[in-house]
Amino acid sequence: MTKKRYTFYLSEPQARKLKLVARQRHGSISAIIEEAIRALLEPQRYPGIDEEVAQQLDELSRAIARIELDGAILGETFALFVRYFLAITPVLPESEQESARRLGRERFQVFLAEVGRQLHGEASFVSEVLKRLALQQSDCFATASHGDLLNACNSPVDDAEDNDR
Repeated sequence: MTKKRYTFYLSEPQARKLKLVARQRHGSISAIIEEAIRALLEPQRYPGIDEEVAQQLDELSRAIARIELDGAILGETFALFVRYFLAITPVLPESEQESARRLGRERFQVFLAEVGRQLHGEASFVSEVLKRLALQQSDCFATASHGDLLNACNSPVDDAEDNDR
């Protein structure tokens, strides 16, 4: 590839820095200037990040967006399921259906309040359950196999704390 010659002027401090960088890289001043001009004229999408890594980051961003959408759909689906499960009691006689629906709506409000409490708290429900299991059955998590873990952790948890809520 042919190269075009240019003449330009630099301040003394910039010229010293340029020579120092060229020495450190064991390269030429021209190569450093060409690299700097390329970076200026052809900026990267993510400065300082290799293009292959930038592409992987874009793929991860798209995957996270899909997970967020899936989570939103799952949350809505679960909320609808709980609402209908708590609101409809088909085994009751027709005369008691309205009171059962009212009770279901009240239970759903309690459920939503509990979900909100868990989401705004420092610990999630899962971590709360695991903590309670660890306190009540200290050897529960020391089991060797997955099946043993399920059997060891399957005993009922004390519901006294739940009555306080």
